[in-house]
Amino acid sequence: MTLAEALIQRADLKKRIAQLESRMAANVKVQEGDEPAEDIDALIAEYEQLMAGLEELVIRINRTNHATPFAEGTMADAIAKRDALKAKIRAYRSLHEEASATHERYSLKEIRLVRCLDVKELQKRIDQLAKAYRELDTKMQALNWTVDLL
Repeated sequence: MTLAEALIQRADLKKRIAQLESRMAANVKVQEGDEPAEDIDALIAEYEQLMAGLEELVIRINRTNHATPFAEGTMADAIAKRDALKAKIRAYRSLHEEASATHERYSLKEIRLVRCLDVKELQKRIDQLAKAYRELDTKMQALNWTVDLL
């Protein structure tokens, strides 16, 4: 199995676990005299099995990421860099949205708000970060299909 296939399998397991958690919550209590739609003990057993599989898969993915060379470090280093880029993009987009908002004044007596940064320059920075994120992510995705899971 390649790393990319393992990542797809991990995403699928997470979705199945989330659905199972909802089903467990829906069947943990019923009105007195009624029967639950599903057997809660069977749901819990299935949940435990899926969680054990997810844990094993995540351990293997992490080991593979730490052992896979990527650019000047490892795939794990690249993941950390990509996550940092994503966080910066999110923060700067929020800042851009706030700085771009217009505030209507209904009279000259109202306080006038002024921007404290250049919105155009901020947008350029966001675009550069987004490009760097896309390029890094594309390289990582390509490598994921060539690396076998440890």
